[in-house]
Amino acid sequence: MLHLQNFSIDTCKSWVKTVALALLLLVLSLSFTPVSHAKRPSSMPAGNAITDARALLRFALPIDNKTVRELQISLEDIGNHIRSKRWGPISSDVSKASRILNLRESDILESIPEAKQPEAEALVARVKEGVAQLEKAVEAKDRDKVIDLKATILASVGEIEELMVTEFPFEVPAKYAHLPQLKGRATVAVETQKGKITLVVDGYSAPVTAGNFVDLVDRGFYDGLPFIRSEESYVLQTGDPEGKEVGFIDPATGKYRSVPLEVLVRDEKEPVYGITLEDAGRYRDEPVLPFSAFGTVAMAREEADPDSGSSQFFFFLFEPELTPAGLNLLDGRYAVFGYVIEGKEVLEQLKQGDKIVSAKVIKGKENLVQPQV
Repeated sequence: MLHLQNFSIDTCKSWVKTVALALLLLVLSLSFTPVSHAKRPSSMPAGNAITDARALLRFALPIDNKTVRELQISLEDIGNHIRSKRWGPISSDVSKASRILNLRESDILESIPEAKQPEAEALVARVKEGVAQLEKAVEAKDRDKVIDLKATILASVGEIEELMVTEFPFEVPAKYAHLPQLKGRATVAVETQKGKITLVVDGYSAPVTAGNFVDLVDRGFYDGLPFIRSEESYVLQTGDPEGKEVGFIDPATGKYRSVPLEVLVRDEKEPVYGITLEDAGRYRDEPVLPFSAFGTVAMAREEADPDSGSSQFFFFLFEPELTPAGLNLLDGRYAVFGYVIEGKEVLEQLKQGDKIVSAKVIKGKENLVQPQV
């Protein structure tokens, strides 16, 4: 059985509690010391780490249109104020979004290929209409409507941003050319005994890890496999095949398929391969796909070998009291390749012995590139 860093689920529980509490003390002590060298991503808002999976996926898109990012950030920021009903800051966020749309629409559309301009223009019109409705909802202080409209509008903003990605942003090193790669994104539906989970797999940030996973899903490899989880643990793991093997044996070669540790750092063009950020001395670097959302999906591996991932993966069951967003010790140590966007309540219910009924690629299968044999 492969585990997180040779890392049973029980070990995970005690380890996370211990290091998280120690880390909290460290953070409290550091909070009184100015830090000027921390790297701030240009496309991400300052402040608390983002814990919404859909927002993380939007920010992970490889685009450089500053105007659409400003629009997105102004709308995402509403979530920071809506719980406490801080209507003043919310109104300012909505007003900013409205100004951007009315005065700088052309700046957004300039990053859209000509063939996709009509689709983008329709989406911008939809966003404008949504923001107009949002202004009225804020004026009426209708909290539930503001939440619903924010989600709908940001979904359209995300579609606009996706239209801006015209080519895959980098080449995977030749040494991994024998592995499947996901040149884009895919959506996977996992049917379990407790209900359905939907996750988005991000090949823009982890093409080899994501490609390996989508390939295995497409093969039906995960169908019928059990989940592993002890009581009160913070991960839900699966992907261990029946029999003596601990990973995937490729029938085309008869050999065990392993994938490298793959972590894309903010503001860098290509992922770091084969070494943890800690071992590389890059303690302050922020992964594009962090462990800051409930339902983060990542590969399990052996502690001693960063490149030992194969078929086993885990869902991170985020506990904010023990592992503050952006301050856990998993970032840069395991390859995150996606997030659960629907079915979080199902994740909470799954226990030891529950099984995957089926896993299917429901969107983006065309982005899976198989190696040339």
